[in-house]
Amino acid sequence: MKRTRSLCSGVLALGTALAALTAPASASAHPGAPLPSVHPRAETPTLYDDEEGGNADADDPAIWRNPEDPGRSLVIATAKEGGLRVYDLAARPVQSLPAPVPARPGDAPGRFNNVDLVHGLRLPGGRADVAVTTDRGGDRLRVHRIAPGEGAAPLRDVTDPAAPRIFSADQDEANEQRTAYGLATWTDRRSHRSYALVSRRERTEIALLELLPTPSGTVSYRPVRTLRLPAAFRLPDGTSWTPCGDPGELPQVEGMVVDPATGTLYAAQEDVGIWRMRADLAGAPRLVDRVREFGVPAVHDEETGECLPGADPGFGGTRLAADVEGLTLLTGRDGRRYLLASSQGDDTFAVYRRDTGPRTPYAAGFRVAPGRGVDGSEECDGAAVLGAPLGRAYPHGLLVVQDGHDDTAEREGTNLKFVDLGEVLRRTGL
Repeated sequence: MKRTRSLCSGVLALGTALAALTAPASASAHPGAPLPSVHPRAETPTLYDDEEGGNADADDPAIWRNPEDPGRSLVIATAKEGGLRVYDLAARPVQSLPAPVPARPGDAPGRFNNVDLVHGLRLPGGRADVAVTTDRGGDRLRVHRIAPGEGAAPLRDVTDPAAPRIFSADQDEANEQRTAYGLATWTDRRSHRSYALVSRRERTEIALLELLPTPSGTVSYRPVRTLRLPAAFRLPDGTSWTPCGDPGELPQVEGMVVDPATGTLYAAQEDVGIWRMRADLAGAPRLVDRVREFGVPAVHDEETGECLPGADPGFGGTRLAADVEGLTLLTGRDGRRYLLASSQGDDTFAVYRRDTGPRTPYAAGFRVAPGRGVDGSEECDGAAVLGAPLGRAYPHGLLVVQDGHDDTAEREGTNLKFVDLGEVLRRTGL
C-alpha cells in the first residue's frame, strides 16, 4: 500500500488481530476514597475555536526551562489551527506562531496537535533546544528552535521545507486527516540520536522517526519503523471486544511520553488504556492499565453520533475514565519516579509508579479544582510537568494542564492552568 511505503522501512505489526488481555487492573490502595484537590495559580487567556476567536483551541503543552534564568522559562503549547502559543510563567502570551496555510484551495490547513522538546539537538551552528510539533493538516513534523535571547520571538521555525509526510502518500491523502496526531520525543542515551514517536489519527499506528539536522541548519526526519497496537481484544470470558467509534475509526493514541532513563514509551490509547513498550518500538507492548469502559459493548447511533453502551461485564480498570489523554513524567519528593495520566472522562489525574521493574502500579490521584480566582480543569487533553525550580513563582516545579471546557467567558473556550508542583506532591503524598 502507498502509505506503508511512505511510512517505514520496517513494521512491527500487532494489527487488528485479537489481543489477549494479560495486564491486571491497577492496584487500589484506597478504593472509593475521595481524591485530593490542587488549585491553579494562573491561567492563560482563553482561546476560541470559532470564526470570532480565530479557530484556536488550546491542546498540548511543554515546559522549557531557561538554564541561565529559570524564572524566565517558557510554556509552549499547541493551539491546533491557531498554531503555537508561547507563554511566560505568569501565563502571559509571549509569542504566537501561525500554522501553515493550505497549499491549495480546499486542502486541509495546518493544525498543530501535540508538542514536545528535544534538548541539545546538534545543528550546524551548535547544539540547541527545539520544540517539535505534529502538524495534523499537512501530516508532517514542524521544528522550532528555542532562542530565549530573542525577546518577544523566542521560537524560530527551522523545519526542512523538504521534510516528508509521515503517514500519507500525498496531500490528497493527508486531507482525509488520518495523519500525524500524538507525539513524544526521545534521545537515545547510547547513540545520542534524537527521535520523534508519532501516532496516527483514527488508526492504531505509532511511527518512530529519527530527527536529522541538515547542512543548511534546518531539521528533517526519516522513518525507522512502526508499531501497530491492537484494535480488538480477547476478553476473559472468551468474547472479543472492539471499542466503539465512528464508522471506519480505530482506537487512536494521542498522549505519549518517553522515560529517558529506561528508554520506555508510555502511550495512551484513548478508549483502551495505557501501554508500555520500548521507545525504539522493537519489543512487544504491554497494557498496564485499562479504562473503566474497557470491554463494555456499545453501538454507534448514527442519528446522535454517540456510542450507546450496553451492560458492563466488569473487565475494565478502576482509575481511568475514557478518554485517557495526556501523559507526563514526574519525580516525587522521595526520588521515586511516576507517570501522570489525564483521565478526561471524570476530570481527574492518575499517578503510577514507573520504577518497579515490569509493573506500573497506581500510586495516587487528584483533581485540579478552582482556586484563587482561577477555575479548575475539565475535559483535559494535554499535561506537562517539570520538576525543577523555576524561580520564585514555582520553586518546586510546575504542572501545566489543559482545560478543555473554560466557561468563564461569554462563550466556551479552552486554556491552560498553571499549578505549583509542590502542592501536587504535598496533597498526594508523593
